[in-house]
Amino acid sequence: MRKSDRLFQLANILRKHQPITAKQLAEKLLVSERTIYRYIDDLSLSGIPIYGEPGVGYRLSEGFELPPLQLSSGELEALVTGVSLTASLTGKNLAASAHSLLSKIEAALPNELKLISNEDRVVRVPVSNHRESEAYQVWEKAHSAIEKKRWLNIVYHSLAEVVTSRTVFPLGLFYWGGRWTLGVWCAMRGEYRDFRIDRIIKLEHGEYPGALPEGVSLSAYIELKNTKVD
Repeated sequence: MRKSDRLFQLANILRKHQPITAKQLAEKLLVSERTIYRYIDDLSLSGIPIYGEPGVGYRLSEGFELPPLQLSSGELEALVTGVSLTASLTGKNLAASAHSLLSKIEAALPNELKLISNEDRVVRVPVSNHRESEAYQVWEKAHSAIEKKRWLNIVYHSLAEVVTSRTVFPLGLFYWGGRWTLGVWCAMRGEYRDFRIDRIIKLEHGEYPGALPEGVSLSAYIELKNTKVD
């Protein structure tokens, strides 16, 4: 990645996450803290108002705005591919949002970067023919429950051909290149669990008489999964 791109990325991170320490910035950009200090100096010299507070971190001056976003042809292709995958592989509501986003992006692009026609696109994402399938209905309901922080009652058909009923708190949906899994906190097991979307027989909103254990969260679930992988 070019240094100018790194600097632009750094400014965007500062705008979104502030205050933020040099160590945190280094982790996000995958560079050393010493490099971050040089980047901060470069941004300051270019006129971007960055302020550092000892023991707190860096922040941008209130009211500062970056110039309008400019995309390269490669970045635009990556964006179109990502939006197309979202439209093809998720539920109806998110797919509709993906199509709407693509229309807004195309309307805002200068003529030289207008999206090429579908016939000329090198990277293709086939339109899903399974939008009405049960798996997609489950995906949509699970996504809604995550947004609303609702417990779910599910009936699950495991790979061992065992059918069980669970009360779970949904945390996130994960795509594994061919199948989706739902990451949850399982009330019965008292542990994080994963359930394949295509093997959930039934899913509906439920109630759990107890409180969600302290510390249960999507970030804690991901951290645990990463630890197991390591």
